[in-house]
Amino acid sequence: MTTGAAVRLTGLRKSYGEVRAVDGIDLTIAPGEVVALLGPNGAGKSTTVDLILGLSAPDAGDVTVFGASPTEAVQTGSIGAMLQGGALLDDATVGEMVAMVASLHRDPMPVGEALARAGIEDLANRRGNKLSGGQKQRARFAVALVSDPDVLLLDEPTAAMDVASRREFWRSMQAFSDSGRTVLFATHYLEEAEEFADRVVLMRGGRIVADGSVAQVRALAGGRSLRAVVPGATATAIANLPGVTEYQLRGQRIAVSSTDSDATLRALLTAFPDAHDIEITAIGLEGAFLSLTSEEEE
Repeated sequence: MTTGAAVRLTGLRKSYGEVRAVDGIDLTIAPGEVVALLGPNGAGKSTTVDLILGLSAPDAGDVTVFGASPTEAVQTGSIGAMLQGGALLDDATVGEMVAMVASLHRDPMPVGEALARAGIEDLANRRGNKLSGGQKQRARFAVALVSDPDVLLLDEPTAAMDVASRREFWRSMQAFSDSGRTVLFATHYLEEAEEFADRVVLMRGGRIVADGSVAQVRALAGGRSLRAVVPGATATAIANLPGVTEYQLRGQRIAVSSTDSDATLRALLTAFPDAHDIEITAIGLEGAFLSLTSEEEE
């Protein structure tokens, strides 16, 4: 196992014409961390991944993977990637494709082990053009694993997988990370980040707007969610409750986000004493995501 920071980004910048895709990122990922990279479209996630993999050169700043350049890390097999648009060969079998990638590395994982870890031993003899969308993702996973990397980058890894396949994929991923490997994954399934990530990095406009554990990111967004059945409720009355930052009203059911749930609840019960089925919960990762990556500036 290689020592030192797994991934270090320092003052990273990348522009495309007038667009600042990455605008001064500083990020250090420790060995063994599982990090979710989240953000809306155009936040800079894909560009950041490309810079870490050496697929693009930064305009300013540095990228190192265990102290080496991205190119060196790829050449030595210390970093692997599962990209959503990664091409598979139509006429080659899954086993042949994984073996071909293994042959490019000095100390690869046995092909059979890579297939087993990806859960596709039964697909070893199936050609690329005969794979379903979910099976292609698992094949890409095996290709990424076979170099036996210390750092694994995943771009929307469970896209096109059904619920059972996604669950099985993350069991495989947990086994991989439990061996001390580092995983950085970008996903639109926020529940995956909430369940599997040790750390969440939220990006907006090419910058990092939040970085911490799921609980810490939730706390940054602040507030709680309140749900209740409120006979006679009107949109104006709910919007004017103290602490309410946003709300939904469907029939008699309300769902509000509040910066002071105690004050909101007291005012709600004063105005609507027949309110019932009241539930107050901490803001979820999805709420934090929407709050911290909104287009409004502080």
